[in-house]
Amino acid sequence: MQERGLYFAHDWDAAYTPLLETHDPGEPPLFGGLLVAAVGQGTYVYTGLSFFRQLPAGVPGAYRLFANLLALGKR
Repeated sequence: MQERGLYFAHDWDAAYTPLLETHDPGEPPLFGGLLVAAVGQGTYVYTGLSFFRQLPAGVPGAYRLFANLLALGKR
């Protein structure tokens, strides 16, 4: 896999909650790869994760996470 993500957020409004932490050995953690905020009656999701690479490659965790994001807010 070429990369796990790109364009991770470095700063965000207090309304957003970072859901994941990623890091490479010897590097500081990155928290801006998956952010979620409640907006009105819905949910806004920002992701820098490389779903466009991971889904075609058949990465099981990417499919599970993507399905959970699609279902976010459903009750």
